[in-house]
Amino acid sequence: MPKEYSRSSRVAEQIGRELAELIQLELKDPRVGLITLTDVEITADYAHAKVFFSSLKGEAGIEEVMAGLRAASGFLRHELGRRVRIHTLPELHFVYDRSVERGDRLSRLIDEAVQSDRDARHRQD
Repeated sequence: MPKEYSRSSRVAEQIGRELAELIQLELKDPRVGLITLTDVEITADYAHAKVFFSSLKGEAGIEEVMAGLRAASGFLRHELGRRVRIHTLPELHFVYDRSVERGDRLSRLIDEAVQSDRDARHRQD
């Protein structure tokens, strides 16, 4: 049975798609660079939206990216208003998503453990 999505989930999805396109094609701020939107959470009253993102710059350049996104939030919100028809356009709050880096780190640790186990078995033979 397919999972049913609430209206707020569909709106959050649409906001994510539109923001991703706007950031990629319209935003000219060099501080933002290449980012990936990972999720959007919207409040029940549509007043606020948390926009989660990851960046190729990693954690080292995150302050610069955040400053660029904060500076562009008015422009992005205005453009969203032209693309998404809802009664209240949410205020955008950008949040750095560390899950991609954590996943990469865990993957490397698992690879190292597997290699170490192989090396130990190879020495026993």
